[in-house]
Amino acid sequence: MNATLLGALLALVTAAALAVGEARPGEHAADEVQETATERRDPHLHFFQAGFGDLPEEMQLARDAGKLGLFVMFGAEDCPPCMRMKETVLNRPAVQDYYRTHFRVLYIDFNGDVEMTDLAGRALREKDYAREVARVIGTPTFVFLLADGHEPARYAGATRDAEEFLWLAEYVVDGAWREQDFTAYRSERAQAR
Repeated sequence: MNATLLGALLALVTAAALAVGEARPGEHAADEVQETATERRDPHLHFFQAGFGDLPEEMQLARDAGKLGLFVMFGAEDCPPCMRMKETVLNRPAVQDYYRTHFRVLYIDFNGDVEMTDLAGRALREKDYAREVARVIGTPTFVFLLADGHEPARYAGATRDAEEFLWLAEYVVDGAWREQDFTAYRSERAQAR
């Protein structure tokens, strides 16, 4: 087998392993962001998953798939930081693959009139759930909900970049939220670069 073919085969196998979320021990998904910095995919197709507007059903789907729980982005159509996140962070394959490997990824419209069902089984509009139940005061706001309903992390505003957004997910996936807040975790990760 010639060197060019072997190199192409190795690259294909590596890309396939990353696509299914297999990281080597001691590595984080954020380490892969630089390698795929030029590739982009539509976040509406590859990040967010089609929701049913029924959070108990969504949580059950997450459990059945062996995921940690739900990841919810509260956004708005006329929100510049939300648009920036979609154009520069949520369109990255490493981000999409990592989040979808560990969470069921949903979008809730902060101003939406669509009826949904919250985790307690109450029917209400998306905007009422966002403000009254989830206590969201601005967009974007990112909320992690574990399969037991616990909220280990919440982040208001846009992240600096894709790397920081991956750190946010890794903070939950690795269980660091049990020991420190995200600001301290982010500082440690930044210093370790």
